[in-house]
Amino acid sequence: MGTTLLITLLGLVMVFSASQIQALRYDLPATFYFRKQLLAAAMGAVLLFLASRMSLRLLRALTYPFLACSVVLLLLVQVPGIGVQVNGSTNWISLGGSFQLQPSEFGKLALLLWGGDLLARKSEKRLLTQWRHLLIPLVPGALLVCGLVMIGGDMGTVVILVAILFSLLWLAGAPTRLFATVLGAGALLGALFIATSPHRMDRLACVGATDPGPDDICWQGVHGIYALASGGWFGSGLGASVEKWGELPEPHTDFIFAITGEELGLAGTLSVLGLFAALGYAGIRVAGRTEDPFVRYAAGGVTAWLMTQTVINIGAVLGLLPIAGVPLPLFSYGGSALLPTMFAVGLLIAFARSDPAARAALAMRGPRLRWKTMRRRAKKTPSGER
Repeated sequence: MGTTLLITLLGLVMVFSASQIQALRYDLPATFYFRKQLLAAAMGAVLLFLASRMSLRLLRALTYPFLACSVVLLLLVQVPGIGVQVNGSTNWISLGGSFQLQPSEFGKLALLLWGGDLLARKSEKRLLTQWRHLLIPLVPGALLVCGLVMIGGDMGTVVILVAILFSLLWLAGAPTRLFATVLGAGALLGALFIATSPHRMDRLACVGATDPGPDDICWQGVHGIYALASGGWFGSGLGASVEKWGELPEPHTDFIFAITGEELGLAGTLSVLGLFAALGYAGIRVAGRTEDPFVRYAAGGVTAWLMTQTVINIGAVLGLLPIAGVPLPLFSYGGSALLPTMFAVGLLIAFARSDPAARAALAMRGPRLRWKTMRRRAKKTPSGER
């Protein structure tokens, strides 16, 4: 909870700093994006609290309805007049005014919860030693979600969905040769999707670029490097970024890490990386200590989702990976990404509370707190009234 709150609060500060010029360019109030992100963070905090108190029985009962709702929303995205195109991808649903919903973000959470519940039920019946039960219907269901997202042109989200699927299979004990086969097939499909899209080919060609190139095809990636390079050790100061003045596209969403490096320097970016590393360690610890198979699969899936998305986003900003258009979890602007992510962190907290050692510690803490409260009240009460 501590790392999540710190990442979210620092993200709000950076969204406020990085989005002001972008808002003014569209004749909007300077705090337009910040206010929307603050509202999403407040709603996300409520979801985090509810998820942290949710029972496992209720959560598992909701996995199938949640997946069905996500699939319906992904189908609605492709309906003309309902789906909205943003930056070349049709993955949004308009909610009226300036509010939009991206169903693929909720699809990540739905897939990992449904997959975790499915594998847990089969694990309890000792069916996962058979390939048929290990792969079906998990893999077809994942391919359905991936296909619906891919129709909209969002390959970055598909990569994260595949990472969630692989994490579930790995935790279920899938053999290594299965991963080799699936990885080979995935690499071939990925190469096919990239080769048939000039836009994706341009992004792949910009990996490691230090010059915008012909027709400025590498403009965004190169200016992200410029922002990081000009930050130095401790940055130019909060709000003092130069690249956000129209030079760097998407400064408050996909490339907010670059603005963080420019304004807070290497110290700021390493602090962000340290917070994400702590969050990843916490998720691995929860998944590794539990004896409940559903908790293990769900916690492992959440951790794989958050860490994969973090690596893809920061790798793109550093010029080490193609720009995939995925936000930095809990940090970038975007309510559709923030809400399911905070709910997922709330689930990690709930899973941690269900650990036997944690339950014992919480049970011991209750009497101690009551005893301390009684002592404080006794000190405040006049001696004649005790």
